[in-house]
Amino acid sequence: MKVVLVPETPARAGGAHTGGAHADGTHAEGGERLRDDFATVIGQAMGWPPMAGRTAAVLLLSERPMTVQQLQDELGASAGSVSEMTRLLITNGVVHRFKPPGARHFAYEWRQDAWAGCLEHTLRQTTQLRELAHNALRENDEFAGLQRGRLRQMAAYYDFMVARLTLLLEDYRAEL
Repeated sequence: MKVVLVPETPARAGGAHTGGAHADGTHAEGGERLRDDFATVIGQAMGWPPMAGRTAAVLLLSERPMTVQQLQDELGASAGSVSEMTRLLITNGVVHRFKPPGARHFAYEWRQDAWAGCLEHTLRQTTQLRELAHNALRENDEFAGLQRGRLRQMAAYYDFMVARLTLLLEDYRAEL
């Protein structure tokens, strides 16, 4: 799968662009292509529906927080779909939900530390799977050698992954 990003050209530099701007401040042409790429590539890689990828792209490119209504307008999606997709992106650590002072509605924005948030989410998932493997080993003495061996392999794998992901997250945060 090829990801096509629109390079910055002199016409785009400094805010000048062709194709108009979206309500969120993104450029129409490049934003549409990136949105399509996110829908396909991130959706497949993360196991997300395409709408989650499009929602991620809109928020990543947005210069300011967006309400559900603004996301609906930008994506041509229902309130339920936007709500479900923003919840998924929050769970995955890349989007932040908050209520601006004096506002009636919540707003959503791409987290400044989104990639650390994504790694934190992966670490949480991996830790849960490690706990499952260790609990299965502790609580199921009746399994024969083959099944027990597979559970030991699972536990060892997730022990390894949690240790490495923890170090990776520490290293990444140190680079920020």
